[in-house]
Amino acid sequence: MVDEEGLVSFVAGGGRLSAPDNVTPRYRAELMRLMSIFVDSEMAGASGFADCINLAPGLRERITATHIVLQKFDHARQVLQLMEQFGANMDQYVGAHPWASRLDRSVNLGTRRMDGDMRLNVFHYPINGWVDAVVMNCLMEQATVVQLDELSRGSYQPLADVLTVILPVERQHAELGEHGLQAELERGHDKTDAQASVNYWYPRVADTFGSSMSDHFTQHRKYGLRQKGREELLAQWQGIVRPLLSRFGLLAPGDAPHDIDEQVSLQ
Repeated sequence: MVDEEGLVSFVAGGGRLSAPDNVTPRYRAELMRLMSIFVDSEMAGASGFADCINLAPGLRERITATHIVLQKFDHARQVLQLMEQFGANMDQYVGAHPWASRLDRSVNLGTRRMDGDMRLNVFHYPINGWVDAVVMNCLMEQATVVQLDELSRGSYQPLADVLTVILPVERQHAELGEHGLQAELERGHDKTDAQASVNYWYPRVADTFGSSMSDHFTQHRKYGLRQKGREELLAQWQGIVRPLLSRFGLLAPGDAPHDIDEQVSLQ
């Protein structure tokens, strides 16, 4: 039987855990929470984006959106298979929540958790049209890459291995989001609409990095599940998306208008 002190000492020395029998109940609880958040977010994100496929302006965009939905469901499947090793029932899990359900767009949950499924709060908000979907995808996929890159270095080796495989696909989704936003702006869509979507989604995506008041980070660091805190990860994301938005003549909330080069080319 693995003891808590021995496990903490083992992972502090760079050790990796390889199976459910190697973990303590407390470690298991934090690990299952992280995996549940990922699975629920992929399920909810894919389900919500599936509703947007027919909003896409062309066949190529619809095919791309369909591929993203398919891959996100498959990512959920891969991590859910790890959860099955801890006793989760895959069939019951998939049918446990209405994954495509959304709240009213005027609601802002901040970092306050909803009861029920463990999806990130950003996946409780509805998408309003194709440009809105593209902006949300562009911002959220960059956040996903930042967070999965951190989690792929964690102390539970089977999860780290799965996330290492998933991460390049999510990076591709982030690139597709950027190209999708560029394409919509080049089609002549009013930047006012895109800016309104940035204003809506930017703070909600920022909230996916969690609350500075949460004690989960302390536990995650103790167990070697992650090392970077909310502020560092959030700053990393902001360092990516602010220049990205600037290239499109869009403004990240909180940035001054003179920080944006309005003459920037979309070529």
